[in-house]
Amino acid sequence: MLHQIYSDMTHKHVFNARGVCEICSQTEKVYRNAEKHQGGERTLNQEATKNQSSLESHDHSASDAHEHDHEHDHDHNHEEGDGIFRLFLPAIISLALLLSALAIDHFLKYPWFTGWIRLIWYIAAYLPVGLPVLRDAWKGIIRGNFFSEFFLMGIATLGAFGIQEYPEGVAVMLFYAVGEAFQTLAVSRAKANIKSLLDQRPDEATVIRDGKTQVVKAQDVRIGDIVQLKPGEKLALDGKLLSDNSAFNTAALTGESKPDTKSKGDSVLAGMINLQTVAEVEVSAAYEDSKLSKILDMVQNASKQKAPTELFISKFAKIYTPIVVFLAIGIVALPALFVQDYIFQEWLYRALIFLVVSCPCALVISIPLGYFGGIGAASRNGILVKGGNFLDSLAAVNHVVMDKTGTMTEGVFKVQEIQFDEQFDRDQVLQYVNEIESKSTHPVATAIHEYVGQPMGNIDLNAVTEIPGHGLSATIENKEVLVGNFKLMTKYGIAFPSAHAAIPYTTIAVALDRQYVGFISIADQVKESAAATISALHKMGVKVTMLSGDKAAVVDTVAKALEIDAAYGDLLPEDKVTHLKEIKQQDAIVAFVGDGVNDAPVVALADVGIAMGGLGSDATIETADVVIQDDKPRKIPIAIQIGKKTKRIVWQNISLAFVVKAIVLILGAGGIATMWEAVFADVGVALLAILNAVRIQRTDFTKS
Repeated sequence: MLHQIYSDMTHKHVFNARGVCEICSQTEKVYRNAEKHQGGERTLNQEATKNQSSLESHDHSASDAHEHDHEHDHDHNHEEGDGIFRLFLPAIISLALLLSALAIDHFLKYPWFTGWIRLIWYIAAYLPVGLPVLRDAWKGIIRGNFFSEFFLMGIATLGAFGIQEYPEGVAVMLFYAVGEAFQTLAVSRAKANIKSLLDQRPDEATVIRDGKTQVVKAQDVRIGDIVQLKPGEKLALDGKLLSDNSAFNTAALTGESKPDTKSKGDSVLAGMINLQTVAEVEVSAAYEDSKLSKILDMVQNASKQKAPTELFISKFAKIYTPIVVFLAIGIVALPALFVQDYIFQEWLYRALIFLVVSCPCALVISIPLGYFGGIGAASRNGILVKGGNFLDSLAAVNHVVMDKTGTMTEGVFKVQEIQFDEQFDRDQVLQYVNEIESKSTHPVATAIHEYVGQPMGNIDLNAVTEIPGHGLSATIENKEVLVGNFKLMTKYGIAFPSAHAAIPYTTIAVALDRQYVGFISIADQVKESAAATISALHKMGVKVTMLSGDKAAVVDTVAKALEIDAAYGDLLPEDKVTHLKEIKQQDAIVAFVGDGVNDAPVVALADVGIAMGGLGSDATIETADVVIQDDKPRKIPIAIQIGKKTKRIVWQNISLAFVVKAIVLILGAGGIATMWEAVFADVGVALLAILNAVRIQRTDFTKS
């Protein structure tokens, strides 16, 4: 059911900009017309079901065991209060007619209120809430889904009318309708965070063409076009800033409302809001290829990744519901063989109670809603989780393995010390190093460029070779130049002072013609929230290990400062894989935190792959199971907390539903419980489970 809601929502807000399939487009039109002319959530259902069969053939609900028609994701152009009134209007009408009938039955006692008049009055009370359910039950039967909850509620309430228990028949359907309405509100709230994401890209953009500005549709903007962005406007496409500088609000993407200042040449992304002067941006990606588009695609598809609990409940409902129907038949028929004073009406009443209680609504609704709420809560905190299965995995994590650079440290290196042998020309060596590093994208190269300046480009540079895990080699002006770590020096048999290798900073060793020149030390600053992150993980009973390709002395220094349990440096990619396998052999459920690209083998091996700062990399969004949209390590324990709370809520709902239903089923079969207890066991428990499921939306995980 929930994936139907989710699919409708995402088609309207995302895929329309690219061109949706015809079937879904037609269904969307039906929704809009229904809202415009009819109003109300139940009315939308009545209109939408005209295309329900088409939707199902389009793989929206063919696999659902529990088929609600809850595609209520329309845009509220009316006031919210008016929308809620329309949603509850059928129940209000039914309640008014039911209360008036009960008043006449028990207090006013008009003599004319008997026979057909009384029956018609109760039927009038029943139809506003019962007719949509009976219609859905019939549609389910036509599609071969006999044992839906609509079928159970239909035969239970019609059976009550058959034995002249009119008030109870109306009451059961009335409370069921009220429960459905509250469920709709709960789902809408659970989707609020995702909707806010989906509304971030403007439909239009101001483009400068032939020296003139013109407003065009965002999807018609071409790569290379110049977009003009006024203060307060949102950027519709990814691009490169052409203005000297500008400040942007990136809350839509990272959850961080703090302004982010960008300089000329920096990348700016769709969804960012320009805060200061008019800015110009050169478009670098098509509308459908923006980072936000990829994020939205990922979040849309999250509901397809079912958690094991969801899959179990879905399979369980398919078996459970028909068994209950046959048990109800047995409750009616079997006592006739064994009970002396058998009264058909009495045993039919017990069977009807049994059917009402047996409806698996609380389970099949609240469990997906719980996972959906967890995904929404994560997105509100700037954490993108690709599915409910990964929330379950996060909940079980007891060991976090992380990279150092860019995860626990800023990844912004600055030159601290330069120590070269006096026989070498210091400036010339620095120019050599700068030229070689210009062929690398490593953060160390950026630090060298910032210190020395941009490479001159007039030096004879040849045969640049990157040696993984070691560094770079090249030929400059017929001299062999080696730039890298001390393992590179050892590899080429170059002697160096052992004290240099023990320096607790990132150190670049340099050699000319196989002769050691000296080193450049570079320091990387530990992130502000790194220590609090490790402390929070330890309080949760999670061990932390750091694996890094950086030199062991640097890794040990950072690990000691942050109180990390274990740390290993000087690692090649294959060494990280070996260490991770050893950790997993200790019965650990492992989450690996890194950039998701350089550490791809380790991410693939981990139970949960978490990428930091995923907005900068398409590959990160593709490979990671969880993407932290900014570079804040404090989101790691928050992600685990959300996983744990989601799973706790789901199992609370399962326990509540099973315990209450089991008690009332036994009491109902024994003739002790009435239809009113049955209503509580079905609708009441469902409402409690839904309210419990949406609690996660209100939780402030930053304070926990």
